[in-house]
Amino acid sequence: MAFFDQAQEMFSQGIDTARGAVSGVAMEQLGFVRGFVRLCNDGWEQGWHERNGGNLSYRLRPEDVDTARKFFDKEPRPWTPLGVEAPTMGGAYFLVTGTGNYMRNVASDPSRNIGIVELSAAGDAYRIVWGLDDGGRPTSEFPTHVMNHAVRSAATDGACRVIYHAHPTNIIALSYLLPLDARTFTRVLWKAMTECVVVFPAGVGVVPWMVPGGADIARATSEQMKTFDAVVWASHGLFVSGTDFDSTFGLLHTIEKAADIYGRARAMNGGSGEFLNTITDEGLRQIGREFNVKINEAMLDFPAASATDN
Repeated sequence: MAFFDQAQEMFSQGIDTARGAVSGVAMEQLGFVRGFVRLCNDGWEQGWHERNGGNLSYRLRPEDVDTARKFFDKEPRPWTPLGVEAPTMGGAYFLVTGTGNYMRNVASDPSRNIGIVELSAAGDAYRIVWGLDDGGRPTSEFPTHVMNHAVRSAATDGACRVIYHAHPTNIIALSYLLPLDARTFTRVLWKAMTECVVVFPAGVGVVPWMVPGGADIARATSEQMKTFDAVVWASHGLFVSGTDFDSTFGLLHTIEKAADIYGRARAMNGGSGEFLNTITDEGLRQIGREFNVKINEAMLDFPAASATDN
């Protein structure tokens, strides 16, 4: 009987292998993995990920888990304490970059540089179920990612699935020039480029410099993300969130371009932030009306319009 069971198992494995060979399917070829890898590479090519800087996570959909499960380790790796608690994320699966790994290497060797992790039912521990080969672990900022996934998922009725952290040059430089508050940063970025108020109508949050990777910065960032889908880390970088890879990359790209424009204009202006021409607050509000987006009125210098103004 044991011989028969062993033979049957080998036969089944042979069929699975043959099917895989015919279909050519591997974990790396699944749609959500390819999108993840592309974002990593796009960020690298933008110059936002020096050395092992930056990280990315994606909260899998149930259908993603169903498709990927056949590639999971036969024996999941041990549970590891997360360091924070996110009960609403309990049982979720995340595709995430690895600590110490370089974004430039993700495309050429995905299974070594990224991995899928499962959260415990309580949302306070994780275990690796695929990837992060050779003893890899999720990014040290994974606790921040999980807490922000919890906040942004609640704020978007579950639509938000991507959290992306990068080190864009111009937004970091801006954190040395401006007061570290959301209103100041938002107004500078909104007025730097017309599209900004459409792309991030809530504005951007700001977290003063903190040591990265721990529970304190995770809590501070998630508090900001209750209002904003993008948060500046002073002297460090930017955290953004989105429903998919394109919108998340586009959000960070737009913010970084606006910071670049502001810095160039200020340099051309002899270092002064007082410009001859700018987008007025009324202009910002008109953009919101035209594109049917709800602007965060707290960022504007005039009262919210009454119902008769619309």
